[in-house]
Amino acid sequence: MKKALKRHGSPEKITTDGLRSYRAAMNELGNADKQEIGRWANNRVENSHLPFRRRERVMLRFRRMKTLQKFVSVHASFHNHFNSERHLVDRQTYKERRAVALAEWQSIMA
Repeated sequence: MKKALKRHGSPEKITTDGLRSYRAAMNELGNADKQEIGRWANNRVENSHLPFRRRERVMLRFRRMKTLQKFVSVHASFHNHFNSERHLVDRQTYKERRAVALAEWQSIMA
């Protein structure tokens, strides 16, 4: 927190959840009056971490880092090939792109 404040300056508000350790840290840094605690105030902050948490949860399934690295190296190429951002295009375009990706993948694997 000290680094962030030093680098980016002092913000108008700092949103945290209701943990007492945050209150103690804010008092120590002199930002207690800027701390915002609300029942749903922290939702936006927490939801921004969801993709990271999803990846973290997958990593917990692996016992060894080497196994995880093997899986990720294969999965990354596969995911990048087929991930076509469905929410950005209409259904027809999505289906066409998906068919092209599948045909290309089958030609690579054959």
